[in-house]
Amino acid sequence: MKISDTSAQDVVLEPRSKNTKILLSSAVLVFLVVSGWLLTPTVQRWSMAQQSVSNERLRTAEVTRGNFVRDISVQGRVVAAISPTLYATQNGTITFTVESGDSVLVGQALASIDSPEIQNQLLQEQARLASLRVALERQRITTRQQQLQNQKAEDSATIALKAAQREMRRAEQAFSQGALTEVDYNKAQDDLENAELIHKHSMLDTGLDGERLEFELQTQQLSIQQQELLVANLTRQVEELSIVSPVRGIVGNLTVDQKTNVARNQPVLSVVDLSAFEVEVQVSESYADDLAIGMQAEVRAGTQLFGATLVAVSPEIIDNQVTGRVRFNALVPESLRQNQRLTTRILLEEKFAVLMVQRGQFFDSGNGRVAYVIDDGIAYRRPIITGATSLNSIEILDGLSDGDTIIVSSTDSFNSADAVLINN
Repeated sequence: MKISDTSAQDVVLEPRSKNTKILLSSAVLVFLVVSGWLLTPTVQRWSMAQQSVSNERLRTAEVTRGNFVRDISVQGRVVAAISPTLYATQNGTITFTVESGDSVLVGQALASIDSPEIQNQLLQEQARLASLRVALERQRITTRQQQLQNQKAEDSATIALKAAQREMRRAEQAFSQGALTEVDYNKAQDDLENAELIHKHSMLDTGLDGERLEFELQTQQLSIQQQELLVANLTRQVEELSIVSPVRGIVGNLTVDQKTNVARNQPVLSVVDLSAFEVEVQVSESYADDLAIGMQAEVRAGTQLFGATLVAVSPEIIDNQVTGRVRFNALVPESLRQNQRLTTRILLEEKFAVLMVQRGQFFDSGNGRVAYVIDDGIAYRRPIITGATSLNSIEILDGLSDGDTIIVSSTDSFNSADAVLINN
């Protein structure tokens, strides 16, 4: 049996020519030169980079120019702007007519105080006032009687004066005709002078007595006025024994128990005005110098935003915080409840056409002095100067230009490298 060999599969190869080798070598050389020329910039950039980081770990933002709003966000607590505490006006036993949480109207009676002492004193002073008024009427009658007596005496003196004057005229005529002695004539003169004196004194007595009577009436009237003021004051105190609500709202805490004996000026209950809520905010002391009364604010309640105004700033710092009060500009939302927690945004200032960038962790990593600017896949470390900061943006004063793209995520892992390669 004949075994076939592989001669049928053999192919005769002809030796390559020198031209083919030259062309192949030239093509390889050209490819290497072109590849080196194209890769040279990339290799150079790679050689410049001191660190390498994945693009997925970075967050970038573009430097833009626009209106910069500097603001702070704080947690606030809803408090009642008007929450008066009511006090006992007198000593006595208190009786409440409402309970904590009851809705009340302005002027509605909330409690009453039983004070027998003040009520009895009012009755006594009212009786004294009535007695003084009776005494005044009696004095008026006495005054009229005295005026009549004075008028009678004055009229009698006037009549006596006229009679003396008439007798004097008769005496003059008789004396001139020699029908009357000189003694009788002198007596007629004396009678006339006596009648004139009596009339004069009667007129003076009437005037003085009239002034005296008028003074006594005024004294009685002043006593009555003084007593009326005393009665009015006691009446007011008795009326204040009924404690009424000064506002429309709900009853707060009852500080004493029902039927308790209370002292004067002792707090007994409080009332909360539901139509006048404010938000009490605690702001870090680093912003204390920036806060000013009248600044605009926004209060977020659920999904709604309400305009507000900063109306009060505490002059002292407690636990590294300063306390402020924010008041709603419009009607207070009905859904608010006292001590409810709300997020409040206070607008500190607004600048126009400011170079700014989105706020990120890079600001804390570089203490606001360093930023990494991305250029052709490499992030270059660049010193910057920052200005005001807000919740969302940072003002750029120097070091960056409009349109630059920087890394706003944390740069702690870059180890302060001057250039960082960003891998896709």
